[in-house]
Amino acid sequence: MIHHEVTGDGPSVLLGGSLGATLEMWDAQLPLAERFRLVRYDHRGHGRSPAPRGPYEIADLAGDVLALAEGRAHYVGLSIGAMVGMWLAANAPDRIDRLVLICTSARMGPPSIWQERAATVLAAGSTEPIADAVVDRWLTPAFAAAHPEQRVRLRAMLTAADPQGYAACCGAIERMDLHPVLPRITAATLVISGAEDLATPVEHQRLIAQAIPGARHEIVPSAAHVAAVEQPDAINRLIEEHLS
Repeated sequence: MIHHEVTGDGPSVLLGGSLGATLEMWDAQLPLAERFRLVRYDHRGHGRSPAPRGPYEIADLAGDVLALAEGRAHYVGLSIGAMVGMWLAANAPDRIDRLVLICTSARMGPPSIWQERAATVLAAGSTEPIADAVVDRWLTPAFAAAHPEQRVRLRAMLTAADPQGYAACCGAIERMDLHPVLPRITAATLVISGAEDLATPVEHQRLIAQAIPGARHEIVPSAAHVAAVEQPDAINRLIEEHLS
């Protein structure tokens, strides 16, 4: 079973994070534990979760969550975590109550980007060669300059990722196309964008919100890819409102 931590009591909320991050990326969401039972987890190949031999698909990461979850739950995901959330809501609708998708995409391209990133990590036996470029897209320059400790913390998460597991997750993103299944999602869905997200620009979330029946789209200013870290008050407010 994948590594996870449970905090709080109330309706269960699964929290799936970004590629290269651990469950600690959700530390600023812990105040939500006053109303919800938060289940933060590490994707396979990340943090303290096992890193089985690849290749991986988004369905494999979603299967890990289904094995972890107890019955029906809300799901909040960011980046690859939200890709897992879309798969779950479309393919296991009886297990997902309400859905929050943050800074994500239903299809990422071109494939060569993910192939090259995986090859670089595997050749080095580490995520170190890609760390600075990735973290620079996670945060706005202004936030990174004002909060250097957050950049250091996030970079340490990324460089600690298992290289084989990280590369296999890159492969899952490379092959993913969730657009055809989005109209099947019946869970009440909130899609959140970071206004300055370069990794998954706002248009990616706009397309998701247009494809999911009844979905709502919100754009958070002064936020890049890991908006839950950069603008926790705004993100927490939106999550609490939607799940309540």
